[in-house]
Amino acid sequence: MIIALTGFMGAGKTTVGGIVADALGCAFMDLDDIIVKKAGKSIPEIFAQDGEPAFRTIETDCLAKTIKKYSDSTAVLALGGGTVTCPGAVQLLQKNTLCIWLKAPLQTLEERVASAAGRPLADESFARRYAEREPLYQAASHIILDTDGLTSEEIADEIIIDCL
Repeated sequence: MIIALTGFMGAGKTTVGGIVADALGCAFMDLDDIIVKKAGKSIPEIFAQDGEPAFRTIETDCLAKTIKKYSDSTAVLALGGGTVTCPGAVQLLQKNTLCIWLKAPLQTLEERVASAAGRPLADESFARRYAEREPLYQAASHIILDTDGLTSEEIADEIIIDCL
């Protein structure tokens, strides 16, 4: 079973995913890291040099290949904040993973991302982009986990105890 963590940028997918994978003793993958390895350049470089559509194409390919590779084992996969916008991603996640939406309030996400340098798409359209993606997170997810006020460890505990 692949446990896929989705949510907007700053939701804690990578941090929580690593904690969950360690606790379960299984593989952890961050889709952004897989994309960087495949592309041979950083995500900001992909966006700057090739544009968002090219990035989303690479992202879709990496998602499909990762799901196929780990389909017969237990693994945790942290998705990118915009993975759900890729054509076919929602259906792929619904059919092949246990997808958990780490849902956090917009203000919390803005505060977290404001402190992280080099985040593509972290700009003045932040709230609009969040509103556009919210229905996609909901459609892709089997479980919605409200993370407001919880630490990364508490979120991981919720996933392990209540979701699995």
